Amino acid sequence: MKTPWKTEKWFTSPWNFEQEVTSGFQFPPANQIKIHDITLRDGEQQAGISYTFEDKIRIAKALADAGVHRIEAGMPAVSKVDEAAIKEIVQMGLKSEIFAFSRCMVSDVKLAKQCGVKGVVVEIPSSEHIIKHAYGWELKKAIDLSIEATLLAKELGLYTVFFPIDASRAELGWFLDLIEQIATKGHMDALAVVDTFGGLSPHSVPYLLKKVRERIKKPLEPHFHDDFGLGVANTLMALAAGGSVAHTTVTGIGERAGNCAMEDVVLALLTMYGIDIGIKTEKFYGLSKLVRELSKTEIPANRGIVGERLLNVESGIVAAWVRRCREQNPLELGPFVPSLVGQPPIQIVLGKSSGVDTVAEYLEKIGQDASQEQREAMVQKIKDASIKKKGLLTIEEFKDIYNSVVHG
Repeated sequence: MKTPWKTEKWFTSPWNFEQEVTSGFQFPPANQIKIHDITLRDGEQQAGISYTFEDKIRIAKALADAGVHRIEAGMPAVSKVDEAAIKEIVQMGLKSEIFAFSRCMVSDVKLAKQCGVKGVVVEIPSSEHIIKHAYGWELKKAIDLSIEATLLAKELGLYTVFFPIDASRAELGWFLDLIEQIATKGHMDALAVVDTFGGLSPHSVPYLLKKVRERIKKPLEPHFHDDFGLGVANTLMALAAGGSVAHTTVTGIGERAGNCAMEDVVLALLTMYGIDIGIKTEKFYGLSKLVRELSKTEIPANRGIVGERLLNVESGIVAAWVRRCREQNPLELGPFVPSLVGQPPIQIVLGKSSGVDTVAEYLEKIGQDASQEQREAMVQKIKDASIKKKGLLTIEEFKDIYNSVVHG
C-alpha cells in the first residue's frame, strides 16, 4: 500500500508513517496481535450492568461474528448463571478462543477447567499496599497462592495468563520479583500488564514493558483502564512496544471509568499504523448498539466511531461541504467513511446552526422549491424554533416552517 494513511475508506495523517515516527516501533506481526475481549467479565463490573444468560450468549456470538480472537466469557465462580453461560458459549463452536477469569484459588481454576475453556486469566494483587490494605494478607500469601493456582492451571492444560492486579502502582523491584517467581516456581504462558486504576502515562508504558522483559520472556498482554482517558493510547503504546494481546471491552464499558475501547484500538491500528488484525470493523456500530442495549448504558451522542449523532451535521458551513463532497470526495468530511464502521451515511440535520444549504437539502427532501429570500426566512425560523425547542427539528417541523413562509 503506497499511501496507508489514505485509501478509499479512510484518510488519516501521512505524518503517522514518517520514518522518524515509526523507527522505534516493535509491533508484532499483524497476525500475532490479538483482541482479548473482556466485555462479559470486566465490562459487567461497571456499576449497574447485569447480564442474563441470554444476554451473554448474544454478546459472545456478536463478538465472534466481528472476528474477535479471544472472548473472556466470565468468572464462573461469580454465579451459577455465569458458569452455565460460559459452558454454553464453549459449546457454541465459535471461532473465537474462549477464556475464563479466576482468582488465584485452586477451586476457581478447577471450575474454569470444568467449563471447558481454552484458557484462564488468573488474578492476584501485586502491589504491596493493596495486598496489605485492601486484602489484609501477608505478602507471602499472594506469592504462595499464585504459584499453587498457576501450577494447577498448567497441569489441567489451560493456557494461563497471569494477571497481577494494580501492577502499575507497585514498587517496581517487588513487582518484578513477584512475576519472576511465578514464571519460575509457578507457571504463566503470558503476563497481563495491568493498569487497574488507569494511572500509567503513555510515555511510561514502553519503560514498563522493557523492565518486564528483562526479567521474563513471556508474551505480554496490556490491560489498561480509562480513569484518565488514556486506556486506548496506553494500549497502542504497549502494542508498539511489543505487546501482543490487547484486553478491551466494547465501547469501553467497565468498572469505574471503564476499560480500553476495542473499536478505538482496532481502527487506530488499521488507519494510523497500517496494521490489519482481521477484525470486521463494519460490525462496530451494530455490536456497540447491542452491548449498550443489553447493558442499559448510554454514551455521548458524538462519541467517536459508534456515537448515534457522530455523523449528524448541523453547521450550515459544514452542510455545504457535505452537499459538495459526499458523493465524490467523502473523505473531506471525516477520517473514515461511515460504512467502514457500520454507521449510516452522514445526515444533515436541522438546528440552531443551520444555514441556507440545510434548507436546500430539506427542500429537496420534500420535493419543493423556494426563492432565496424565502430560504433565508426559513433559516431564521429554523434557528428560532431550535432555540425554543433546545434541540433538533424534525422533517415534519420543517414542512410547517416551509408552509408558513411560502404559503403564509
